[in-house]
Amino acid sequence: MRMCCYDTGVTAFSLRKLNLSGNMKSIALSLLCFVCMTSLRGLLYAQAVRVELRQNASQFQLLRNDQPYEIHGVGGQTQLELLKKSGGNSIRTWDAKNIAPLLDEAHKHGLTVCVGLWLGHPRHGFDYHDEAAVLTQLNDCLDAVRKYKDHPAVLLWGIGNEMEGDGLDPSIWYAIDNIAREIKKLDPHHPTMTVIAELGDHKVTSIERFCPNIDIIGVNTYAGIASMPERYKKSGGSKPYIVTEHGPKGPWEVAKTRWGAPLEASSTAKADQYLNGFNTAVTNQPGLALGSYAFLWGHKQETTATWFGMLLPDGTRVEAADAMTKAWTGQYPKDRCPSITSLELDRNDHLKPGDVVTATLNFVEYENALLDLKFQWVLRSDAVVIGEGGDVQASESDIKTFIEAGNKSAKITIPSSGGGYRLFAYVYDEHGGASTANVPLFVDAPVIAQKSPRPALPYMLYDEANTKSTYTPSGYMGNTKAIRMTPDSTENPHSGATCLKVEYLAVADWGGVLWQSPPDDWEGDRPGGLDLSGTTYVEFYARGKDGGEVLNVLVGGTPNGKSYSDTSKSDLPSIKLTTDWQRYRIPLQGKDLSRIKTGFGWSLAGQGKPITIYFDQIQFINTP
Repeated sequence: MRMCCYDTGVTAFSLRKLNLSGNMKSIALSLLCFVCMTSLRGLLYAQAVRVELRQNASQFQLLRNDQPYEIHGVGGQTQLELLKKSGGNSIRTWDAKNIAPLLDEAHKHGLTVCVGLWLGHPRHGFDYHDEAAVLTQLNDCLDAVRKYKDHPAVLLWGIGNEMEGDGLDPSIWYAIDNIAREIKKLDPHHPTMTVIAELGDHKVTSIERFCPNIDIIGVNTYAGIASMPERYKKSGGSKPYIVTEHGPKGPWEVAKTRWGAPLEASSTAKADQYLNGFNTAVTNQPGLALGSYAFLWGHKQETTATWFGMLLPDGTRVEAADAMTKAWTGQYPKDRCPSITSLELDRNDHLKPGDVVTATLNFVEYENALLDLKFQWVLRSDAVVIGEGGDVQASESDIKTFIEAGNKSAKITIPSSGGGYRLFAYVYDEHGGASTANVPLFVDAPVIAQKSPRPALPYMLYDEANTKSTYTPSGYMGNTKAIRMTPDSTENPHSGATCLKVEYLAVADWGGVLWQSPPDDWEGDRPGGLDLSGTTYVEFYARGKDGGEVLNVLVGGTPNGKSYSDTSKSDLPSIKLTTDWQRYRIPLQGKDLSRIKTGFGWSLAGQGKPITIYFDQIQFINTP
């Protein structure tokens, strides 16, 4: 900024010499300031750092500015100062949407970024046999590379994440290799990688066969990390690898209760899994492993509120962060998180409303007096949702029940509604550290549906691609392979920078998508949704590419009497679009909106040609 101000001052002095009029001076100064800022940005991005993958026989090494660089990374984008302090040096993203500020922030803290380029998943409806769709995806990836390739924080390009399915479809691998080949033409200074979900039976051999332009194989592995290096070698992997996700055993990999609830390890036990996994798959594999990205530097709801997060919602670190500090630096931090050795309930099954159960917590303090520690006990509902591929999940509800809590024990009065629950225990120290554990329990009683949370109105379901919404476009219907949705289209949005582009590529049959909460809950079996009482309309804007497109839209599903089904439904059938943006409203006055699980949906029948429509500003309003 000082350089820019200096240049602007010199420019203003030069303009005085030109004896221009006031308006002309103002215009000229503005133009020259723009040129100045553009030049400065060009100078900044000209500082791109060369990253090289060097091979010596069967040994590989990543070099950055000609210096060896082992990746000590995490998946996540928050608390970058804490990450650097903890010994980390890199972060991984899953897509490249609007990441310029993140690249700048990472560079400020001396961190690099594995820039993810999101690829479509067949299970979400993407068709790798559709030439037009594959070409559009290629161009989107190359646009991101052109935009960010000269940023000094860029480390490598991560092409896709777990889009390969069983690995047997060559069209997916051909598309990936084509992207990698074209990236190398634009940017020869950063390696290419594609990321797979575990090794499977055919994935590594398929990459070796079909993807010569992929430099590195990224592997997301959890319980399998202990045997992954040996399995990788046996599968014929000749390329180096990066462990692109690792951490505790996943909820799909652990023992379960009688009613199907996966048993989550304490944060203490999970920390050991982080550290042991890194040592096995990275430290003990020199020349083959280039490093890892631990999952997740942050927090998220995935089966439970604590399963994968290395941080709590308030930024407090848990023991996984300490374990990775040990992995990266050889030493634990000075002020280690407290450790939980066990959390036990005297009974956790066949409980009745009003029963009182006792929980006992055992923990270890590291140089912390007992009086320095704080304890929190929380009972949450447990719908036993084991997601797939990191799909968005709604947070489980906290249950307001009587808990008589102490430091090492608590008495819990069982609530009146039946079904699954989890009791969580949190131990906080005064140094920004914590530990967690939970125990599932089951109440034998009829399920009394929990109330859905009630948001402030208006409530935005879609505004821009990064809109934070309870609802997820997970409910693909009909000819799903013909549906393609682009949430960040820049093609003439109604407002803001982007709009939602929907393509139905078939000429017959039908298709549609529902925004659901939680994802894929078609029957209303699980808690979720919102209490939208007071809403008068769902308002949205829509247009067609050619005009004359006909579609149906709805909110809510068919109430089926289940505990967590939609309480109401409304729709607008047979809307005929024009090429101009038009406002539409789905009326909701007088309806029971206390639980809306299906926030929005569209459907259409084949109309003899491919259809393209656009949505923007989808929101619940209480305007008369």
